[in-house]
Amino acid sequence: MNASMWQRHPLVVIVLAQLCGTSLWFSVNGVGLALSLDLGLTEVDLGRLTLTVQAGFIAGTLGIAVTGLADRFRASRIFAISCLLGALVNAGFVLVADQAVPALAFRFATGLCLAGIYPLGMKLVIGWTPRHTGAALAWLVGMLTLGTALPHLLRGSTLQLPWEWPLLGASTLALLGGAMINFLGDGPHLPPPAGRVRLAEGLAALGERRFRAVAGGYFGHCWELYALWMLTPFLVMREIERLAASTDLVAWLSFGIIALGLIGCVGGGALSRRLGSLWVARRALSASGAICLAYPLLAWAPPGLLLALLFLWGLTVIADSPQFSALAAATAPRERVGSTLAVMNAVGFALTIPAISLTTTLWSLQGTWVLWWLLPGPLLGLWSLLGLADPAHPASAPARQG
Repeated sequence: MNASMWQRHPLVVIVLAQLCGTSLWFSVNGVGLALSLDLGLTEVDLGRLTLTVQAGFIAGTLGIAVTGLADRFRASRIFAISCLLGALVNAGFVLVADQAVPALAFRFATGLCLAGIYPLGMKLVIGWTPRHTGAALAWLVGMLTLGTALPHLLRGSTLQLPWEWPLLGASTLALLGGAMINFLGDGPHLPPPAGRVRLAEGLAALGERRFRAVAGGYFGHCWELYALWMLTPFLVMREIERLAASTDLVAWLSFGIIALGLIGCVGGGALSRRLGSLWVARRALSASGAICLAYPLLAWAPPGLLLALLFLWGLTVIADSPQFSALAAATAPRERVGSTLAVMNAVGFALTIPAISLTTTLWSLQGTWVLWWLLPGPLLGLWSLLGLADPAHPASAPARQG
């Protein structure tokens, strides 16, 4: 197949491939209700499976960072191979789902493979579309969001079929995504693959004050985001039961709530071209933090109102992520941008583990009040951004007193 055909619209190819590849991330959560009914898995068991994916992703991104893999080899090759391996281990989970240790091992391996998809997708975007990086990354993270929601859509559209089908569907999509990037190749706007990379080079950007501030905002965002996505079916189920409606709606509503983040990302990306990435990141983080604070206080409200609030939360909770990535890419050493983004991802996703563990463990005891365990993320993220200015929009810095 002619590579030039793919290269005419590289951003379209990358974001669609990201959508397909990241459908592996929450593939098990999409069939969580069926696993609970068929295999007797509890909320804590599903939480452990999600935590294991996160742990695998962290291990993978740290491995990429300390070896400099992302800067020594072609990003498109790593992405394609990761999609292939991820599709295989995700499909393998079907065979061991009823065995605790092998199931966890397969989900850990899935996380390892995702480390070669998400951060490398960011590098591919930077390599193909260096202008308006915030808007381009908004589409990429939007597709990550849609990919995260996709297992719920797959389950909702296959309710009459065994739970194995949506998992195999996610693996098929991952194979498609890897093939697309293999045909596309690397972009022309990045340095050629580097030689051997020292351990410290992937961590060097953390010594720069502006990068630390951006990373701090991103870390706070991560604390909130994945735990909320994990809890979304539980929160939806609570309202469905209060409405005495069919549980078939849980998968569809969960998909809609998470997938709405695509609009938040793309809308935030459009705003970033006019107002700056930092302006968008601050306001999205403030909005999601406000909902996090208010939701437990409104637990008595009509189910329809709480579902609407969940949709608003899904819209805002991810809108800041591509802007943090754009700000990080702007402050990272150009020749080590892949390793630097991998480090930031690794630390951010490490913070998702205690957040997911706390909320899934305490859900049965605290109900909606468990959401307040997520509130420190937005608060500390906003504190980290105090006084920071966007280099493209200096007016975005808050005025200093005195």
